[in-house]
Amino acid sequence: MENDTRSRYVLGIDYGTDSCRAVVTDARNGKEVATATALYPRWAKGLYCNPAKNQFRQHPLDYIESLESVMEQVFERTDDRVLPYVEGIAIDTTGSTPCLITEKLEPLALLPEFENDPDAMFILWKDHTSTQEAAQINELAHSWEIDYTMYEGGVYSSEWFWAKILHVAKTNPRVIKAAFSAIEHSDWMPALLTGLVGRPALGTYGKPDVLKRSRCAMGHKAMWHESFGGYPSDEFLGALEGRDRNLVRIKNTLGTKTYTSDTEFGKLTEEWAQKLHLSAGIPVAVGAYDAHMGAVGGGVAKGVLVKVMGTSTCDMIVGPRPDAVHGEKERLVRGICGQVDGSVVPGMIGYEAGQSAFGDTYAWFKNLLMWPFTAMTADGAQSLAAASSNLTPEQLAKLGASVDAQLMPALEKAATAIDPQESGVLALDWLNGRRTPDANQELKGAIKGLSLGTSAPMIYRALIEATAYGARAIVERFEQEGIKIERVRGIGGVARKSPLVMQIVADVLGRPIEIVASDQSVALGAAMFAAVVAGIYDSIPQAQSAMAPAIEKVVSPNAQQVAIYDKLYKEYLEFGAFIERELKKESV
Repeated sequence: MENDTRSRYVLGIDYGTDSCRAVVTDARNGKEVATATALYPRWAKGLYCNPAKNQFRQHPLDYIESLESVMEQVFERTDDRVLPYVEGIAIDTTGSTPCLITEKLEPLALLPEFENDPDAMFILWKDHTSTQEAAQINELAHSWEIDYTMYEGGVYSSEWFWAKILHVAKTNPRVIKAAFSAIEHSDWMPALLTGLVGRPALGTYGKPDVLKRSRCAMGHKAMWHESFGGYPSDEFLGALEGRDRNLVRIKNTLGTKTYTSDTEFGKLTEEWAQKLHLSAGIPVAVGAYDAHMGAVGGGVAKGVLVKVMGTSTCDMIVGPRPDAVHGEKERLVRGICGQVDGSVVPGMIGYEAGQSAFGDTYAWFKNLLMWPFTAMTADGAQSLAAASSNLTPEQLAKLGASVDAQLMPALEKAATAIDPQESGVLALDWLNGRRTPDANQELKGAIKGLSLGTSAPMIYRALIEATAYGARAIVERFEQEGIKIERVRGIGGVARKSPLVMQIVADVLGRPIEIVASDQSVALGAAMFAAVVAGIYDSIPQAQSAMAPAIEKVVSPNAQQVAIYDKLYKEYLEFGAFIERELKKESV
């Protein structure tokens, strides 16, 4: 770092499931200078989504408009004192969130003929419309001469790149035929800001020197590995699709190289600099997934497991590369979401696991209880209002808002007082399928032990316990596979906002959990990568050392509860095995 006393500003852009966040940070010390958040306008209205079919799509305009909104907010709060002096940008997104594109890197949804076709939009990570395609990929991979899932935990998921593209290829010929290639959201944003979108930037076998695809995204979700020479072979992808060769055609536009996020993707264009109130020509980093950059912001290191706890969870840890000089081979970890050289901290192997629903599990229960207020049509609201002591629809809406604000705090308070041994309610956390261990998105949530005496707080606590049991299953799988975990850290909204959830997770794990003192750990991680591509630091560990937030508290396990949950966890495993067997019978 240069020897001066002025602030060194960097910008982290974090695209989450529901919103875009921008955080300007002083790279000297990691201090947050300004932050802003903007919801995705179309997504907030539920457009292009069908939860009953597990279909979740996002329009590219949502990403553009929310970015412009957050940067306008930051500018209003800082005037011209900060943004013109930002030295670098890095962007993280959810993933796998791919989109079919033209040769000019334009998402098909930006073309008039496809603007309302969900298959022409970004297919969000939580979209599970491709469960059959994932099963097909797994079946073929496990019988192929090379198991292309070996670095993906041995199980390919419907949440990932090729399963989603294959599903569109099978169900929407019009869209797949119009597509020249596919791109992850984490790659499209840097391409947009550096001027690649709108001009020919692809050709057969890529042009990897022009479009630098993310090592993080393609390694964890698209079966890229250096030992494969890139992606699965033409023969493998062709066998998945049969007569058509769309997957092979798309694969041949991806190139064979990938890049870690300490690499510069390109320079910010004049057009985008003006829109975002930044200086043209500053470096933009290669993109990555939110959990991976969040793990960096949360202090991931060898032996330190960082749990990114939001709508879902991602559990990240890193380890050393094998020593090739002494003949060491990379140890494969079964049933996780991949192990990729440089996907988290460049120079180390990044290991990813997680749960497909965490905060979403609690949100589901809340929405269930709020149904009378949120799911009524206008006519239904009139009818409900008439039946509710002559309340008007406006009064009913006001009452609903009041209930909504008080419901979760009241549930948490009541659930805190429940003895887990006495409620008798046990739940599975698979409401959105199972991500880890051993991805299976066809699994469903379940609850047992209900009676006429079961209360809403009992069910709520059981759901929290289920997500904690799922977290323990991940920790146990890592350690069974030789990845030692010495410390556990929690980042994200749930980690800081729900003492009950974190206490139960600590009790179920039987380990203390360190809570990181930042609401924006993910964007802060992106800012660390921005600081490296700006030349402020030479490496991510250096940036972490200078910019890492403090640990605000440690949640210690209660010894008495640990013993109770050891017993209940075994019941959870037995219940899960039973449900999995029964679902397998139904599918035969």
